[in-house]
Amino acid sequence: MSLIRPLSGRKPTINLPKGAIDTQMHAYMPGYPALPGGPNLPTGDLPTPAQYRQFMDWIGIDRVIVTQGMAHQRDNANLIACLERFGDIAWGVGTVDADTSEAELDRLSAARVRGARIMNLPGGAANLTKLEEVDAIAASRDWMIAIQFDGSDILDYEERLSKLKSRWVLDHHGKFFCGVTPESPQVQATKRLIDGGRCWFKFAGVYESSKSGAPEFADVAAVARAIAAHAPERIVWGSNWPHNMARAQADYPDDAALTDSVLGWLPDDAARKRALVDNPEELFGIAPSGDR
Repeated sequence: MSLIRPLSGRKPTINLPKGAIDTQMHAYMPGYPALPGGPNLPTGDLPTPAQYRQFMDWIGIDRVIVTQGMAHQRDNANLIACLERFGDIAWGVGTVDADTSEAELDRLSAARVRGARIMNLPGGAANLTKLEEVDAIAASRDWMIAIQFDGSDILDYEERLSKLKSRWVLDHHGKFFCGVTPESPQVQATKRLIDGGRCWFKFAGVYESSKSGAPEFADVAAVARAIAAHAPERIVWGSNWPHNMARAQADYPDDAALTDSVLGWLPDDAARKRALVDNPEELFGIAPSGDR
């Protein structure tokens, strides 16, 4: 049976603030097949910008960052098409490296791309071996970098990460696959990187690294609360729609419940406004919303 992504239903109990930005999602337009080296396109119906617009209305999202899916590797054509379809509510994070031409970088900037992606897990098109070259590109364009890797190894990368010239975000709750607590060395390293002044921390995709599981995700929740208390000005949030790891209906999360769980780790409405509006505006270089 084909996987069906619900796009409406019970609304989250937590009301998202006006101008809320979803900083982690993927969207796909017809006519852009998966490329060699990456994963397949998502299971089920193609998750299009039109579907995501329905999702935005359901959850209460006003603006969005579209992240290049690894199915398309270093070809950002689908990303540009999605940004064109979304219009001025959307910005993008693409995949580039030293082989990307200045003309292509100009094209991405004109399409509202404001970041570059490092993906150091299977299927990633630009991994940590390209960190410094991607940082140089991002710094030259005033872009940010979204960095995803197994945070179990963050101590091995801390020195290189601390030297980045660009603003950057540690994706997916740090993805500490080894399992960590707020006292773990990996979490202390994350706090040091945040204190360096260029690092943000993204609440997204909690189910990908939690060992305790839904609905509380208690292990990731403890770390998330600790980092949010340490640096409330450095937290951003993403829905991780359309949940590309879900290959069967039973694996697909309840988005309203997931939103309530993750945003509930922030202490109050003021903290949620920082995480969903103020912080992503700073990270991505987005002008303040007129709806605030």
